[in-house]
Amino acid sequence: MCFVLKVKNKYRISIFATNFFKKMNNRIFTILFLVISTCSYSQINELGVHVGGSNYIGDVGRETYLYPNDFSYGLIYKWNFNPRVTFRVSASYIKIKDNDADSSNEIRKIRGYSFKNSVKEAAIGIEFNYYDYSLVKEGWNSTPYIILEMALFNYNVAKEQTAARKFATEQKTGFTVPFGIGYKTKLAGNIGIGFETKIRYTFKDNLDYNNTNIPALNFGNADSNDWYITTGINIVFGFGRKGCYSGEL
Repeated sequence: MCFVLKVKNKYRISIFATNFFKKMNNRIFTILFLVISTCSYSQINELGVHVGGSNYIGDVGRETYLYPNDFSYGLIYKWNFNPRVTFRVSASYIKIKDNDADSSNEIRKIRGYSFKNSVKEAAIGIEFNYYDYSLVKEGWNSTPYIILEMALFNYNVAKEQTAARKFATEQKTGFTVPFGIGYKTKLAGNIGIGFETKIRYTFKDNLDYNNTNIPALNFGNADSNDWYITTGINIVFGFGRKGCYSGEL
């Protein structure tokens, strides 16, 4: 009889303990869910546009790294993880062109080649702010920052020659790691503006239509791939409640 009572007591204790831990687990899960949800959905978001100039560096035209001679534009979204770190996603349309006539290199001037191309880019990356920065912070604030991204870009390449100085083209996709610097500041309310320059090394040598299989376009330097660069401004609007970190600002 005593043995049975002990077993029953142990059984009751076991049931009690199981129910207790289930309730505790449910409460802990609920608390964690609320904390994670609050942190996730309370972060300040930024959505806006970027516009500016663009230029290419390669085997055609000038050899200066920063001289915008065409245009670029696109959309940008930012999610502020904390006052120093911002994640960003962007989609850009970038025009590039160059002309040997604008080069200081006499060999290029004699060659007299020119081209135009367009780049469609999708990038994801991160900003590191030098100072704490947030559009929800009261008053005026600003900071320099550095950019590091990964991107896919789509562009036109020469496929074959169809007539004298005429070529059929097709689209190719490449990978690049954009990096750059910028400076951003709060304008008014939840509106901010940033000035930035981004540089891309493309791992490709055919943004200028260089093609070793087409004699008329076989002018590339095998030891040097092409670059494209954008310089411009971002105008963004901040939305969403203050982030979990905002009390520290």
